[in-house]
Amino acid sequence: MITSSKNPVHYHLWSIFHCTWLFVVTFSAFAQKDTSAIVNYSDKIILKLNLDTRTDAYLYENKQDNSRLNLVPNNRFRLFLSLDYEFIGLSVGFVPQFLGANSDNDLKGESSFTDYQFRFFLGRWVQSLAFSKISGYYVRNTGDFVPDWEKGIDPYIQFNGLSSTQYGMSTAFVFNPNFSYRNIVYQNEWQKTSSGSFVPTLYYSYNIFDFDQDGLVSTDKYFNLRLAPSYYFTYVLLRKWFVSTNISPSLGVRFSTSETVVDNANTRERNTFFTRNISTGLNLGYSSERIIFGINVNFSADWYNEDSVSSTENDQLYGLVYFGYRFDAPKTIANIFD
Repeated sequence: MITSSKNPVHYHLWSIFHCTWLFVVTFSAFAQKDTSAIVNYSDKIILKLNLDTRTDAYLYENKQDNSRLNLVPNNRFRLFLSLDYEFIGLSVGFVPQFLGANSDNDLKGESSFTDYQFRFFLGRWVQSLAFSKISGYYVRNTGDFVPDWEKGIDPYIQFNGLSSTQYGMSTAFVFNPNFSYRNIVYQNEWQKTSSGSFVPTLYYSYNIFDFDQDGLVSTDKYFNLRLAPSYYFTYVLLRKWFVSTNISPSLGVRFSTSETVVDNANTRERNTFFTRNISTGLNLGYSSERIIFGINVNFSADWYNEDSVSSTENDQLYGLVYFGYRFDAPKTIANIFD
């Protein structure tokens, strides 16, 4: 566990924010003006609501005995509230309990989800940073481990003491100045003509998996680094509608440290893994000067081999619906940014 005299979450968020602010100052000279193919709405405040079905599921497979362990949090829906203005954007994500869609705690246990994201737009550069934490998982394939287990009647195997924390950053660059990456990802621009572009993105993150249950205490820490030569294309329909698609293969490296405590005996292990990832998505959206909304379907798979017989995989197939509104910033706020 990470300890600090300050709140550890606030401390790390401040450190990441400070590094990103240095990035903003360093690369501000690369800012590009809009082209005739792109309408920029950064002078308006954009409030947006996203609802998605993304689930961070982990699959551990042992090829020697053909065993599989599928861990999933009990979060079927996630809600994000975001705000963008000028070159800064932020969003907050949580589980919307008031929708009643994540209420089967008696069978799957309780899970919690928290997510904070910041982003900075510097011409064709996009810098983002995020903090997220998930607590509480259950075994989706409980029937493989419990004889006579009945779905919907018997409770799943639950790991309430398992949590996942991530501090992540990414840096992207849009090669084509006539392509709006921000239109399909953040909706603070409008792509007027059909176009595509390579958008190479560097991802770097620090993950912590903590487990404390039934006398077993373990902590896995990962530093991940990967490069994705992504390609995006937007096809403009009529005047206000668009369809976009993307594909993003990537290779990376993971440096891990594992610590386990059993009966006061502490073991520590270090490893390096090569990771592979593939992600793709399809987006149908609408944008006017004031109103934006759309539907996304996304898939991603991230996997690596722990050894000759064991592998870890993180698959995600999810849909997303968003709705947003643009309005003029109050003069006080506009003057501060000017």
